[in-house]
Amino acid sequence: MMLKAGSGLGSARQGTAKSTLAQCLNVVPRAVHGQDMSSQTRISPVSTCNPTSAAPISRSAQRRQRMPVQAVVMQSDRANTGDGFKRGSHWQVHKFGGTCMAAAERIKAVAELMIKENNQGTVVVVSAMGSHPSSPLKVTDVILNMIQKAAKQDQAFLLDLAALQDKHVETAKALLGQTPELTSFVSRLLDDMANLKAMLQAMSIAGMSTEAFADYVVGHGELWSAQLLTLCCQQLGADAVFMDTRDVLVVVPTSDGTSVDLVEDVSNARMDDWFKRNGNHKIVVATGFIAKNKEGQATTLKRNGSDFSATIMGSLFKAGHITIWTDVDGVYSADPRKVPEAVCLPSMTYHEAWELSYFGANVLHPRTTLPAMKYHIPITIRNFFNLPSKGTVVSDFESDQAVYQGKNTVKGLATIDHTTLINVEGTGMVGVPGIASAIFSTVRDAGINVIMISQASSEQSICFAVKAADGDAAVRVLQRRFADAIASGRVSAVQAIPNCCVLAVVGQGMVSKRGVAATLFSALAKANVNIKAMAQGSSEYNITVLIDQVDSERALRAVHSRFYLSSTPIGIGLVGPGLIGGALLDQLREQAETLRAEFAIDLRILGISTSKQMVLSEKGVDMSRWRDEFKEKGQPVDLAKFGDHLANSYIPNRAIVDCTASDAPAQMYLPWMKQGIHIITPNKKLGSGPLELYNQVKKVGRESYIHFFYEGTVGAGLPVMGTLKHLVETGDKVQRIEGIFSGTLSYIFNTWGSDARKFSEIVSDAKAKGFTEPDPRDDLNGTDVARKVAILARECGLQLELSDIPVESLVPEPLRAIPDSATYMARLPEFDGDMAARLKEAQDAGEVLRFVGVVDVAGGKGSVELRRYPKTHPFAQLSGSDNIIAFTTKRYTKQPLIVRGPGAGADVTAGGVFSDLLKLAAYLGAPS
Repeated sequence: MMLKAGSGLGSARQGTAKSTLAQCLNVVPRAVHGQDMSSQTRISPVSTCNPTSAAPISRSAQRRQRMPVQAVVMQSDRANTGDGFKRGSHWQVHKFGGTCMAAAERIKAVAELMIKENNQGTVVVVSAMGSHPSSPLKVTDVILNMIQKAAKQDQAFLLDLAALQDKHVETAKALLGQTPELTSFVSRLLDDMANLKAMLQAMSIAGMSTEAFADYVVGHGELWSAQLLTLCCQQLGADAVFMDTRDVLVVVPTSDGTSVDLVEDVSNARMDDWFKRNGNHKIVVATGFIAKNKEGQATTLKRNGSDFSATIMGSLFKAGHITIWTDVDGVYSADPRKVPEAVCLPSMTYHEAWELSYFGANVLHPRTTLPAMKYHIPITIRNFFNLPSKGTVVSDFESDQAVYQGKNTVKGLATIDHTTLINVEGTGMVGVPGIASAIFSTVRDAGINVIMISQASSEQSICFAVKAADGDAAVRVLQRRFADAIASGRVSAVQAIPNCCVLAVVGQGMVSKRGVAATLFSALAKANVNIKAMAQGSSEYNITVLIDQVDSERALRAVHSRFYLSSTPIGIGLVGPGLIGGALLDQLREQAETLRAEFAIDLRILGISTSKQMVLSEKGVDMSRWRDEFKEKGQPVDLAKFGDHLANSYIPNRAIVDCTASDAPAQMYLPWMKQGIHIITPNKKLGSGPLELYNQVKKVGRESYIHFFYEGTVGAGLPVMGTLKHLVETGDKVQRIEGIFSGTLSYIFNTWGSDARKFSEIVSDAKAKGFTEPDPRDDLNGTDVARKVAILARECGLQLELSDIPVESLVPEPLRAIPDSATYMARLPEFDGDMAARLKEAQDAGEVLRFVGVVDVAGGKGSVELRRYPKTHPFAQLSGSDNIIAFTTKRYTKQPLIVRGPGAGADVTAGGVFSDLLKLAAYLGAPS
């Protein structure tokens, strides 16, 4: 490399520099000869502005101040001068974060992307190098740690300094190769390292660090990454130039000291001067995060400084567009870690970005958008690692409306977890001016930030949310401030309600749109989420609610689903994939696509359980091969764990379908419902079980939006329970329900007497055809019918236990204790004579025998028995295994309301369960 005489390196220093360079590069520095000096490109040196007049600067740096470094790197056309610099929309600003600049291959990819853009003018703003698998060190973090260590007089900052040097030297070698550009960069780097070492040693000696010192040190990461990118662009043949934004940007601190404001007129003038000195170039590579104050001292742009740099540069250049390159596809409708089905938004307004960023969403900081908003410059957030993704455009309301055509009301949802609700209440607060001022000034003086505020119109209470860590402190300072009012009773309580979460729904399209709040509250209610407090500003951009922390993710998913998913999703846990459960799975598989396309219902099987094993899935079991998944991924059954899996699912609506006839799942209905899980079942054990448990389950259903559907418990797929509910809910008075509720006994008595076969032969025939249980006594003893009677009686308001219902068993007394079905069937013919006598007596009277269940609502009782009916009676007209139920009510007195049809069989029962699922979907918002 050829250094001009004014390079700032004295003869003694030159020898040392060459030696150090050679050690870093493992090569002998090469001179570049034979070049026309008039065509050399000047690379502006790193600014060596002093943070204070007393700041210690190395002698080499002092010499550099007097004589700037110049390096010969490549040919460049110097015809363009600063006089030709024009602002305007032809300039495009791109900002690359630390992740994008984390390694040599990424820096090169950035350079290639910018060159490929081929804009008339491109400004590239870069952050310091981030962490990468090849070098986990994150430059800005390491520099901040160095400052802290130096201030604590911990000499370990020297190790960090060496690590920084190694990271950048190795990156430069991989990026630039053994070239003059590499030598130029490392030379600058070594000078910077000498300056930083001197600065940090001064801090260590003093045992402290001032803000000015820290700001000077911390900005070096951006200087190095910008220099590397500039040299890489130049190597690739681009007309690129390095800009130290401390030479251009002048800022002043805001009143609260948390940010800075741009001094625009001064910065614009300095921009003009910069272009006069450096000429026009197609690509300007600028440092992010750093600037100068009015006193000429190095400073930073504080939080989100690099993004802020990009929008500031956009405003100074009057650019046509600003692109922020990061490692996500854009702004999502919700945190995808909490809501897997969150979508990347194509567009949003500046105001929406402000609102969401306040709640911690991965969006631009509000102050970052201000320079762009002032000049109506759209900002696009794009993924550097997924270039096909178009990202999210942040722009004004009119541009956003052109994208959505007015069809989108809510853009995003976000939460602030782990908050505490502070409630101040008392009758002495009503109508008293200054109460709110006293509360919030007290909290402000304690350094506590208020997240949201809610006040009832009665003025009797004011509540507000703070971070959980500030909850106790807020109560202490308020109790101290209002001690007299508390003592006199004017303020009755200052209390903290911990373990809360703030949920915000944001969208500029919500303005003047009816029903948005109702949709939000409905979605939360249906997800069994209670609202503790709410707030909405008059701008209507944001509705904020405070909920329990344990409900945070479920609430976020439920509300997101309601506003964003085109379908109503329901996660299903199936207990009992036997005949009925298996038939249900087949029906769900066959109808899944139709339900999604035509009815906007998305049913997913999240778990399947037998009495011994279960399989759990986060996104849904493949219904076409659920048996294979059960074999491959099955685990020992644990019904509590089964419920927990559904309760914790990201799918906002969950239901357990119990297709067993077992007591075990029925005992879990209550805890499952308390976890926010709906229950659908044809299992009669809960509906006819202990009355206390039944009433508890029904109470949970009444007091929440958690549903208990059991249409299939009586009449399989027939609309028996639905009809009864309709009669009761519309004010009709049910007087009597009578019916043939057993498909097995219906077949037996519809068939017996139509030919010469005996009763035992008909039972054997029914067993052979699969109409009975494996042991026919389970049908003939009448218990199944009694359970159905109990369920119907309770639905009519009768508080009957199963034991209160007298049952006439058709199993002869001597055969009831026989241990096995085969022996029972073998001995059943012994009793054909008794049954034949009853049949003959009925036939002689022109009647038929039917096994029926009766609910006598007026008498407050139920019964199950074998009865005789005239041949003209509807019950005598049945065939096969059909059920028939007659409702005698105040409206249907002369002629009962009849429900008749198939009352048994896996397919029809599964159909009844399926109907309940669709009913649940309708309750949850699916179109009907």
